[in-house]
Amino acid sequence: MSKTTVFEKPVRFFFCLITISFSFFLISCEKEDVKLPNQKTVFMYLPWPADKTLTEAFEKNISDMEKAIGKRGLDYEKIVVFISTSSTKATLYEITCKNGICKHDTLKNYTNPSFTTAEDIAFILSEMKSAAPALTYAMIIGGHGMGWIPVYPTPTIRASSTSVSSFKNYWEYEGAFHTRYFGGTTPKYQTDITTLADAIARTGIKMEYILFDNCYMSSIEVAYELRNATNYLIASPTEIMAYGMPYAIVGEYLFGKTNYKAVCDGFYAFYSTYDEAPYGTLAVTDCSELASTASLMREINSRYTFDTAQLNSLQRMDGYEPPIFYDYGDYVAHLCTDEQLLLQFEEQLNRTIPYKTSTKQFYTKSKGAIPIDTYSGVTTSDPSTNQKVINDKTKTSWYAATH
Repeated sequence: MSKTTVFEKPVRFFFCLITISFSFFLISCEKEDVKLPNQKTVFMYLPWPADKTLTEAFEKNISDMEKAIGKRGLDYEKIVVFISTSSTKATLYEITCKNGICKHDTLKNYTNPSFTTAEDIAFILSEMKSAAPALTYAMIIGGHGMGWIPVYPTPTIRASSTSVSSFKNYWEYEGAFHTRYFGGTTPKYQTDITTLADAIARTGIKMEYILFDNCYMSSIEVAYELRNATNYLIASPTEIMAYGMPYAIVGEYLFGKTNYKAVCDGFYAFYSTYDEAPYGTLAVTDCSELASTASLMREINSRYTFDTAQLNSLQRMDGYEPPIFYDYGDYVAHLCTDEQLLLQFEEQLNRTIPYKTSTKQFYTKSKGAIPIDTYSGVTTSDPSTNQKVINDKTKTSWYAATH
């Protein structure tokens, strides 16, 4: 019979100690895993659009998002929805999913909700944040969109020969297809971009991304106004069909680590073959690059003045007369004649708009399909001579930063 040496007992004791410690470590990790906090809350904000067709589209958007959630599940993530079902009723609820089946857990019902002031929107955001606290937040906004254009025109425009009452918004045209004001079709339900930026600032949140499921929101003026409110902006520089974002396809890329390229690819895959109207444009703006873009634009503006005789040569991105939104990259290409400076600008613009996609044409309710010959993914109203914007555009933060 062999004898235990004086060295074996400490070795066995040490081995047991390691085994026990490792077991506690695994148990500890399991407990930590269970207690892992909600990593990301995606907030779908769908205020009353004063448009029954668009309200129905909102319901379809939610249904499509649920298909995406049912497919991938929610891994330490939450999705909260605020939707106005009429001008006097709204609901805040969480979409939960178990075994691929989604349901709505009502958090709060609202009567005569107000959502057009910074205070009102901040209140709704705070309720969302309280119901679904997370390490990061993202926001999806549905409704009509009109870029940076203010809700209430200035007195100067009211007194001009082209009065506000004679201006026809895109949703007022009897186009063949419906397209999607951030908010509704009347000032009572519309919200200024400056108001949204103020509201988000009041909550102390900086969004990972804001996805505008609205027309005309991929605008350099809009992006610059929201540069401190979000890291990224996902939006269309043109009118977007009433169907909106194809969430059943792209929804899975909006959770976890956001895959912006896949969102653009999924958008194109859907709209390039969309039976009703195969038109669509989408772009992603990296807001961390906007300060550098503005600085470079200021240098260009200090050296060059746009020749309005070139207006008809610019890529228009709307159906208004005269146009309100022009392709930003094309505008600068016509403005700046210094090859090296223009190259520097183009490189900066590629960093600012890292992902973009478009069909060969975009659709407007006023003019139908319009060809896209030049596409940078973002618009500007700087060269516009439309009386609707000619005075107000000089009051934007972007204009102040670049002139």
